[in-house]
Amino acid sequence: MKIEIDTLSGFCYGVIRAVERAERSLSSDKSPNQTKLYSLGAIVHNNSELKRIESKGLKVIDIEQMKRLKNTKVLIRAHGEPPSTYLLAKQNNIELIDCTCPVVLQLQKKIGQTEGQIIIFGKIGHAEVNGLVGRAEGRAVVIENEEDLNSIKTENKIDWNSPISIFSQTTKDPIEFENVCRAIKNKMKDPSQLLIHNTICKQVAKRHQQLGQFAKQHDVIVFVSGKESSNGHVLFQLCKEVNPRSYLIQSLDQIDDRWFNKKDIVGICGATSTPKWQLESVYKFLKIRLNSYICSILYKFLYGNYSRF
Repeated sequence: MKIEIDTLSGFCYGVIRAVERAERSLSSDKSPNQTKLYSLGAIVHNNSELKRIESKGLKVIDIEQMKRLKNTKVLIRAHGEPPSTYLLAKQNNIELIDCTCPVVLQLQKKIGQTEGQIIIFGKIGHAEVNGLVGRAEGRAVVIENEEDLNSIKTENKIDWNSPISIFSQTTKDPIEFENVCRAIKNKMKDPSQLLIHNTICKQVAKRHQQLGQFAKQHDVIVFVSGKESSNGHVLFQLCKEVNPRSYLIQSLDQIDDRWFNKKDIVGICGATSTPKWQLESVYKFLKIRLNSYICSILYKFLYGNYSRF
């Protein structure tokens, strides 16, 4: 059996930057305190990677907990935050380690400078989307799919007779964005008044095309992602559409031997929030487990429970 890792899978630039800055801050803090740095929300939507960083002194908090903090350090993750978060930090004398992805920063700036009606194509409640809504100062309507355009979510909130600007969450599916834009044009009295801002990250857009090819070239796909990852959900669905024998896992103990046949070519890939070391762990595990039952017992003896990552 042949097993391959997708070389383009793994952290995107924004997540790499946030994790590296968090680790630098944690390593430079020599205080005996158990908590050395707070993160407003999970720095990455991957429980295994999050536990690794938390073991070094990171503590994840929400905005309500941040309101009770003073004179400390808080990391803003790659997803970004609304203006109200920065105001709170200033009021409470909190030092911010701002790791907002440069692509997200550009998107926030564009939305802040846009006049009139704004539609944001994204996941309702997602950290990045919350930050974008904050920049729009109450003028944005968030839709998750085409169906939302005809639902109570948009009823009386969008004037289809007036100009509209549409933006996308940076990690959304480019094809879905195109479909949503087409549906909006069909509802507008004058479709030429729709101003489309294609704000999907170019790295993410390229991943969609590349990952589709990767899924086609393999008999079985093992997709590694945290359950909270919006990007992971989108990319896994892409793999599943191209290759029905695609399986989503968060830990090694979710791998089922019945997924594989003797001469399969197996592909391992993941979301932009999936670390390389986790993909490599799956590779090593499959190499041993699928090719030697005895070695799999040895692996368990040496490394403990399969769910350790």
